[in-house]
Amino acid sequence: MIFEHFALNISNPLEFVDWYTTNLEMRIAKAMKAPPFTHFLTDSSGRTIIEIYSNPSAYIADYNKKHPLEFHFAFTADNVVMVKEKLISAGAKLVEDVILEDGSHLVMLRDPFGIPLQLCKRANPLP
Repeated sequence: MIFEHFALNISNPLEFVDWYTTNLEMRIAKAMKAPPFTHFLTDSSGRTIIEIYSNPSAYIADYNKKHPLEFHFAFTADNVVMVKEKLISAGAKLVEDVILEDGSHLVMLRDPFGIPLQLCKRANPLP
């Protein structure tokens, strides 16, 4: 089995797509131009995919009320400080900025839609 995608029902998918493609180097792999505005976004490697849509037949969570440990999107970054400042200037909010004992630097933010977003510079990168 190979992981295909993670899906999220949100109220403003077109704004989400614009923000993530502009600020996180995500690319649109597939898009619907009509409701529910389903978009499949890939990371810069093309390996990880997020599906975003707004389907009123299902519950749309208030992501601001979700603790970042319940779920979050995590991105690696060579310069966590620079990316953190860029995202904050683009509307993200800082939640936590920590350096672990092994030297890993982890920054937790909330994107403008309230979704927890983590930046990672790990001392020992994940495979």
